Amino acid sequence: MDYRQLGKTDIRVSKLALGTMTWGEQNTELDAHQQLDLAWDAGINFVDAAEMYPVPPKAETQGLTEQYLGSWLQKRGLRDKIIIATKVTGPGESFHYLREGPRLSRQHIISAVEGNLQRLQTDYIDLYQLHWPERHTNFFGQLGYQHRIQTDLISIEETLSACEELVKSGKVRHIGISNETPWGMHEYLRLSDQQGLTRIQSIQNPYNLLNRTFEVGLAEMSIREQVGLLAYSPLAFGVLSGKYLSGQRPEKGRLTLYERFKRYTSERAEHITEAYVNLARRYDLDPAQMALAFVNERPFVTANIIGATTLEQLQSNIDSAKLYLSDEVLAEIEALHLQQPNPCP
Repeated sequence: MDYRQLGKTDIRVSKLALGTMTWGEQNTELDAHQQLDLAWDAGINFVDAAEMYPVPPKAETQGLTEQYLGSWLQKRGLRDKIIIATKVTGPGESFHYLREGPRLSRQHIISAVEGNLQRLQTDYIDLYQLHWPERHTNFFGQLGYQHRIQTDLISIEETLSACEELVKSGKVRHIGISNETPWGMHEYLRLSDQQGLTRIQSIQNPYNLLNRTFEVGLAEMSIREQVGLLAYSPLAFGVLSGKYLSGQRPEKGRLTLYERFKRYTSERAEHITEAYVNLARRYDLDPAQMALAFVNERPFVTANIIGATTLEQLQSNIDSAKLYLSDEVLAEIEALHLQQPNPCP
């Protein structure tokens, strides 16, 4: 397993991170522990969670994911060797059960972290991420920016100042952003520089063969500012494995179980996915491993967040760390991308 520097910190994280959002919904606590054991044995030292997990989010399961990670840490005694990333929830009416509607205010952030720490059974978090922006902007599939005036907007300055308090208290080591835009990244960096506040060290956004929009405005910033990408949905909810092609709906597949996941299910997504799957098979590659290997080696990626519901899937995903795509395969991927760029932003 390769390890990479997290931002400008002294932390080195595995290039594959273990995603956890199915724990408590599609996966039991035993499943979660088995996944963690397999990942740790393979050299993965980086685990990504969130206070709102599992997904789909609901009040009765909220927090189970962090609880399962916390119980494993206690059982294995590996806290000082595992890099834990988790998140505070951004605003959203559907999350009324979280602090009567979560915000990225000082009060909410200070309150939220206590819940994170309790569920994780630890006294510090290595990377605390802001799950999505306070302001209305283009994320979660919205490609174009549509400006909206918000009179009650909590400023990034207040959010970052609260994060500074957490770092100074020792409850959080470093800060990251998620589902952010180039302006958002710039503003966090500007405020850190001008006011001496804690610096963001990572950005967690979607990135996969069907959605390479990160390359447009954020990739250069990531490299030049040393704020690397933690890529989520690298398999586009499993679509890039090819298992949903031609109308297939595997019994326990996420897209089979939950109608809400429509981001990667359009007709044009099906068409280009089939082309990527066929490309992989022509070169005798597993389609999912090819898709992951592409993400693994992008120069702006710090870690690729893999997730699975079975140990077999997880092992196959982990094996992508040993796969390096040839120039020929990369050239054909680029040609397909130019034919149909970003069908699922």
